[in-house]
Amino acid sequence: MLRLAFLLFVLPAALWANPTVWQNEFPKTDFSKRTIDSWGEILSGGPPRDGIPALVDPEVIGVEQAELPPREPVITVELDGETPRAYPIRYLIWHEIANDRIGDVPVAVTFCPLCNSALTFDRRHGGQVLTFGVSGKLRHSDMVMYDRETESWWQQALGEGIVGQYAGDELTQVPSWMEAWGAFVDRNPQGDVMAEPAHNRRYGENPYVNYDDRARPYPFFTGEDPPHGIPALARVVRVGDRAWPMSRLAQGETLTEAGVSIEWAHDQASALGAQRMGEADTVAAIRVQDDTGADLPHDVMFAFAFHAFYPDGAWMLE
Repeated sequence: MLRLAFLLFVLPAALWANPTVWQNEFPKTDFSKRTIDSWGEILSGGPPRDGIPALVDPEVIGVEQAELPPREPVITVELDGETPRAYPIRYLIWHEIANDRIGDVPVAVTFCPLCNSALTFDRRHGGQVLTFGVSGKLRHSDMVMYDRETESWWQQALGEGIVGQYAGDELTQVPSWMEAWGAFVDRNPQGDVMAEPAHNRRYGENPYVNYDDRARPYPFFTGEDPPHGIPALARVVRVGDRAWPMSRLAQGETLTEAGVSIEWAHDQASALGAQRMGEADTVAAIRVQDDTGADLPHDVMFAFAFHAFYPDGAWMLE
């Protein structure tokens, strides 16, 4: 398993949390700039820099060329005037970042399995196009990305620079959502999909078997449980700094409040349940739009991660 095989090294790794140790691994990073309170917030996830290999310019094929289980989750990106594109989680769970280009827009499609956080970012920042890699570091159990141009570190769940030249900067989030492969194909029979990468990985298998069933996240996370009695690994729909517990949303219905419409669009397989991803228990595929029907940037993340990254955020409980 990608990170768990190294779990015994997490606590010793915490003792290495200082720039002196990391400088050899990240020689271009400006460690004098940071937004985090303490270097101790950063843990080694086990694999070193690029030990989880991010994808760059992945091959893209038409949906008619792909054979995937219909319930398997994909991340969908639909940009105006461009062919809709799906990024299968069966690949992203092993690579975590896909640096791609849709039309004229360079994007980074990201998935952090430990937080169930699936976000897409515009890679244009600071007058250049950034290329993102997996640093091998975690903060509050969430992937710390880095850009190859300046080696600044970025928090995936926030899209925010936390160390280096771009500390304090924010990436522009591109609206995207997770849905079942079959639903994507039905809506986009002429759509595109990221092809299977040329890596030796067990694509279609979940390296975090039964993670959904845990009462607590793995020991990479040492923070507080969410408030209001919400289970740590309950899924919440995050829009900005507000979170709607999925338990509020009835199957097949739409919840509309505060200018946000959250629809249970259909069922999909969880990425983090069964060993074979397509055979996992059902979770909701969510579509989030504003009151004009435009898709909103959002995330469907675990409750512990929302509480960690948005400690002053609003819990939309009723």
